[in-house]
Amino acid sequence: MNGKLQELLHIIICMIIVLRTESSYVDITYVESAVAKGAVCLDGSPPAYHLDKGSDDGTNNWLIHLEGGGWCNNVTTCISRANGHLGSSKHMSNRTMFFGIASNEPQFNPDFYNWNRVVVRYCDGASFTGDIEAVDPATNLYYRGARVFVAVMEDLLDKGMKNAKNVILTGCSAGGLASMLHCDRFKDLLPMGTNVKCMADAGFFLNVKDVSGNRRFEDFINDVVETHGSAKNLPLSCTSKMKPGLCFFPQQVVQEIQTPLFIVNAAYDAWQQIKNVLAPAIADPSGIWYNCTTDIRNCSTAQLQTLHGFRKEFLNEFSAIGTSITRGYFINSCFAHCQTEMQITWFKPNSPKLNNKTIAKAVGDWFFDRSPFQTIDCPYPCDKTCNNLVLQPQKDSIA
Repeated sequence: MNGKLQELLHIIICMIIVLRTESSYVDITYVESAVAKGAVCLDGSPPAYHLDKGSDDGTNNWLIHLEGGGWCNNVTTCISRANGHLGSSKHMSNRTMFFGIASNEPQFNPDFYNWNRVVVRYCDGASFTGDIEAVDPATNLYYRGARVFVAVMEDLLDKGMKNAKNVILTGCSAGGLASMLHCDRFKDLLPMGTNVKCMADAGFFLNVKDVSGNRRFEDFINDVVETHGSAKNLPLSCTSKMKPGLCFFPQQVVQEIQTPLFIVNAAYDAWQQIKNVLAPAIADPSGIWYNCTTDIRNCSTAQLQTLHGFRKEFLNEFSAIGTSITRGYFINSCFAHCQTEMQITWFKPNSPKLNNKTIAKAVGDWFFDRSPFQTIDCPYPCDKTCNNLVLQPQKDSIA
């Protein structure tokens, strides 16, 4: 065995040991009763979730985390999605690892470790907003994400969430967007008197021009909303004023959310906002942006100026969240995505910090009303606490 192979094997073994130390395996639960209600994944299979039950003083507290994974915007991309775990529970793993905000260890998740922690699997392709009754026999695709959301929550209510004292709805990426779009409706499902709050991680997607000057992402989202029949499940206060596709963007709806809301987002979001929205391959046929979109350290001075412009536009749109004490936010300048799901970015000694607080500490202090947190980082590269991602080369993944 050569030296490089030995080194690689050593790294893999170390990673396995770390994952086993910092995470736990949780079995899948299929919501079979949802099928009769038409609340099914793209391929007609039942929705699913993973539940790790709470203990001690966390028995009546619930954390519901919505899985992310992009969207499908037409029959072709939805058929492709239906053949994988993001469109069919038939292809989901029977067990998944819980870490970060879902960890069951107090040293890794101090405020939520002993709560009932749920990861809701994402299998509809429209952030749980679709609802079309008819099924085309030529495709056998079911656009029923909104029904899936309700069916899963009803099942969890029956499992004990109806007795909850504290509940937080969270999500990452497309799931983070869903946690905002469904926030108030989620609260309405729970008994009055329940302390309900929402938290969105990496879900504040922008409607911006890409590096070629086109609004391809807006067109993509318009197609998502049209394909899935999502308009009826987007805020009427928004859809009555503009085309429904625009109401999929948080900056158009966040001010209407009444439930307390916390947003975690990187101002230089590595995966969706930069690699797939600002500088997707289709907008960069010559590949000038390729190295920059996989590792921010490779960006030229001119490219960094473009990214700083993106950050400025992000902060301008983000101001729609307002300054209410019920709102919280942790906006750092890391090249990152879904920071609450990863242990290294959620809560460890070397995790990202703002005002000397980790994301876990900031979210916990806000949720329990220990102290407010509304902090925006300085521009890249001033934050030395970042764990910046280095992305592997692959095709764009918004679909």
